[in-house]
Amino acid sequence: MLQPFISHSLNGTIWRLEIDELNSTLMAEVRNVQDKLTTFTAIGLQTGNIHFTGYKTQERWLTGIEAVYNNVLLLHHYKNDTGPEHQGVIAINATTSANIWSNYAIAFDHMSINGPVIYQTAFQNKKLLLLDIHTGDVKRPFDVLQDKPLPNNIVIPGITTADQMPAGIVPANAFGNMVHYHNHNNYRIVSLHTQKKGVLQHHLLIMQGTNIVYRDLLNTDIQKLQPEAFVLHKNALIYIKNKAEIKVLNL
Repeated sequence: MLQPFISHSLNGTIWRLEIDELNSTLMAEVRNVQDKLTTFTAIGLQTGNIHFTGYKTQERWLTGIEAVYNNVLLLHHYKNDTGPEHQGVIAINATTSANIWSNYAIAFDHMSINGPVIYQTAFQNKKLLLLDIHTGDVKRPFDVLQDKPLPNNIVIPGITTADQMPAGIVPANAFGNMVHYHNHNNYRIVSLHTQKKGVLQHHLLIMQGTNIVYRDLLNTDIQKLQPEAFVLHKNALIYIKNKAEIKVLNL
């Protein structure tokens, strides 16, 4: 039977996950609504090490992850608590949480193969600039031909119907006809819902041939069908249990 390589519980709801493509560091944005606190956690997918957890900025709530690349985590603030508009970029070391640089006069646009692309919020016309991720200095104007979007190795599951799955995989009490799945290294990873006494439950199953080699109950007592339950990064299967626990299996 398979066992999790990483199992880490967090104090709040896991709001967003990002992965550093160069060193396979998983970053989590965790929001605790009761305490109005947003914190950040860094986990090494290859080593299983918890680099840091519970990191927070001076702005305790109106902050979040923009991107992580080349061992630098980029965070942002929000202009206000009623809108989605981002403001400022704060760069910290993705394994030590040490502050590197910050600039509150810019906003993040996207990550390119050559570094972060930003714009200055004081100007009405949005002019994109390429930034040095390690210093925060402007390198040059953004070039759409040179600065292509940064690719990633994240694989999300496909969608099929229960009747298209091999016999014996979908349980008799399955709810709905939608199944998320992905095949990797002779494993079939399946996410589906069941109904028990009128209550919806969300499950993750890993099959090897016709044998179930791993299963987990992700959520119970939910009101509606949940979106895809897992992603794959290289050979790491990553999923969230009960909205607050990160689990990783090596496949």
